[in-house]
Amino acid sequence: MTRTLPPPAADTGEGRWSLRLWGLLIVLAGNMLIDALEVSVAVVALPSIATDLALPLTEVQWAMTGFAVGFGGLMLFGARVVSLLGRRRVYLAALCCFAAASVLSALAQEPGLLLATRLVKGFCAALTAPTGLAIISTAFPEGRARTRALSVYALFGAGGFTAGLLLSGWLTTYTWRLAFTFPAPVVLLLFAFGLRLIPAQDGAAGGAPATATRHYDIAGAVTFAGALLALVNGIAALPGRGWDDLRATGSLAVAVVLLGVFWAVERTAAEPLLRTRPLHSRALRRSALGAACLNGSYLGLLFVLTHQMQTVAGWSPLKTALALVPAAAPPALTALASGRLVARFGAPRLIAAGAACAFAGYLLQLRPSWPLDYPGRLLPTLLLVGAGFVLSFAALNMQATCELEPADRGAGSGLYQTAVQLAAVVVVAVVAALLAASDTGAGPAAAIGACRAALTLVAALGGLGLLVGLTGLTPAAATRAARSAPRT
Repeated sequence: MTRTLPPPAADTGEGRWSLRLWGLLIVLAGNMLIDALEVSVAVVALPSIATDLALPLTEVQWAMTGFAVGFGGLMLFGARVVSLLGRRRVYLAALCCFAAASVLSALAQEPGLLLATRLVKGFCAALTAPTGLAIISTAFPEGRARTRALSVYALFGAGGFTAGLLLSGWLTTYTWRLAFTFPAPVVLLLFAFGLRLIPAQDGAAGGAPATATRHYDIAGAVTFAGALLALVNGIAALPGRGWDDLRATGSLAVAVVLLGVFWAVERTAAEPLLRTRPLHSRALRRSALGAACLNGSYLGLLFVLTHQMQTVAGWSPLKTALALVPAAAPPALTALASGRLVARFGAPRLIAAGAACAFAGYLLQLRPSWPLDYPGRLLPTLLLVGAGFVLSFAALNMQATCELEPADRGAGSGLYQTAVQLAAVVVVAVVAALLAASDTGAGPAAAIGACRAALTLVAALGGLGLLVGLTGLTPAAATRAARSAPRT
């Protein structure tokens, strides 16, 4: 049995870190990068998957929404699993499952297996992404050392989306299956080092005592995730079947019923997954809605643009990936400065400014050009959306829990992240349905009309995000933000 080392006791100064601490940080940050690139890997590969498996847009979108359902739909359940079984064992088990699901997804010959593996990978990300932060909070001493570690972790997370675009664009040139396979050996290597480097924990962090009653709330997890799957399935069925078809309306009805069952389960559960007390914070509600609008509109835009570039205009996967980099690279390049930006200008101002930039970019795309005008239309849009993320994403994260008591911050963060992922689930599904509702085989005019309808939805969501951001600039909201602003 591999011997696990205890949490570092000697590395408590502000000087150089030991090789073991560096190794631990590389394992955690490396896996965060893999989790972050999983969405962007699918974005560029979607048209190739659709062609290879003969899938319509409403089916191939599961490659993106399946991961988001697993991540956001099971985020709260994942936190419960970690608290009961312990960080180390759950983290390592999730790495193994992630690698296996990567291989199986690359071998998929039918959409059912592809969806199942994407769900599993999303759930694994829900287990490892927040757990990595928790491990850093205990393995690295408080102060400058922990701040540096968290900065590196955030940098890898921010860079993951850009890395996923570029890798997927290159690998999909050969086959999309390579883009889905390559995380497997990387994650297995991280697992090998993690066996040695991830420390065991005591107390609650190491799992519930053997004699304690373990309340997983599986019923809550199943009903919530099932409701999301039914919702997406119903949305996807609408373009080809209409409101009078049982698959569409039946799935939507099942989603409503399951959400009702979930609410009833949570109200009677001994240890519910859904803790509503953090929702009393207006900062959390405003941040969750603002971040949901930002993430949902961003992924919706990328879905439309990828469809335009590859399916309609015939661009290669690599050319598409390179074209999308201006929207993904700025957040990664400025990740280390985000805390200083918030401290200097305040979260509410940055959130409003970022939402305004993104909304301006979406408005610029409301009249899609044909042939595609990259320097005059697409590039300015991508730069504006990238600027929106630079300004507001970190500020939204920081504002979300600023008013919460320490005991509620974990639950509040889980609710916030769930909202961000749920936006990806719903918006991508609706965008795919809008694109599929028009017969692109009729020529560029029909394709442009379908893209305009999808981009209108994206712009409307961006406009809602701007309205939410502006509410944070009211005198009362500004006063509360100033009281809880980070100090430098």
